[in-house]
Amino acid sequence: MAGDETRDGVALSNLDQPLFDGAGATKRDLVDYLDAVSERIVPVLRGRALSVIRVRPGQQPFMQKNLPKYAPEWVKSVSVWAEASRRQVTYALCDDRRTLLWFANQRAVEYHPSLYTGGHPTHMVLDLDPPDEGFSMAVRGAFLVRQALSDAGLAGAVKTSGAKGVHVFVPVLPDTAMDDLAAATRALAARAERVDPALATTAFIREDREGKVFIDSTRAGGATVAAAYSPRVRPGAPVSFPVPWEELDRVSPGDFTIHTAAGLLGDGDPWAELMPEPQRLPDDLVAEGHTIPIARVQAMHEGKRRAAARRASS
Repeated sequence: MAGDETRDGVALSNLDQPLFDGAGATKRDLVDYLDAVSERIVPVLRGRALSVIRVRPGQQPFMQKNLPKYAPEWVKSVSVWAEASRRQVTYALCDDRRTLLWFANQRAVEYHPSLYTGGHPTHMVLDLDPPDEGFSMAVRGAFLVRQALSDAGLAGAVKTSGAKGVHVFVPVLPDTAMDDLAAATRALAARAERVDPALATTAFIREDREGKVFIDSTRAGGATVAAAYSPRVRPGAPVSFPVPWEELDRVSPGDFTIHTAAGLLGDGDPWAELMPEPQRLPDDLVAEGHTIPIARVQAMHEGKRRAAARRASS
């Protein structure tokens, strides 16, 4: 059939179909892009429980966590206990090009790996989420995080999220305890907020952010983040792309798409090249973080309190 072919033993079908509304791309464009960057994206996916966002024709995008029963037997998997749903989830492991191509053929556009391998966390992550489409504000927020990191004796790498925000990744030593990592992330976000409270906020409840950049410190533990080089289900099919700190304020999310990103890489792998060595979290950062309430829990209690207050006033 037209638009069908085989690569690395993977049958690819309907390659000439539109990818999704507003993508300005076909399924073939997705396959070609992921194949071109496979040697860069597979290393950031390998060994990590993988969730993907798929887009089927005529359907809304959906996140897939469980590996489908029809997956080929050579797709590796890992079983993880999901505390939120109180059940075991069998996640795929995208450990090689063939698995990546299989996912591409399943119209998996976004790749969201776990932030741990073998039960050990690998990175502290700060997600800079600006109001509306304020990417330049996200960039300014990222520089606050960089300042807070520097003051703590730490260093991180930065990438566009592929949407409107920015991700800062700080590699940590494999013996880092998960609760200490979560605490340090909260403390770092609070310190970045204190650098410029007029610009940034750690307020988890959206209505409390007052048009500021939200420094999201909740990615530790079981959360996921779009991988470096992952496409996003956004108009123009942008890609989450690593950027040197000194160039961050000179780029925009639209600079990196499935049409352009592979060509910008040349023979390089900037995410690997820009990533510092794993670091030990400072004791004072961890200790400070353990005094800061967990944002999601605090927001849940505050939401209930406000709802009760509204009921009482009415």
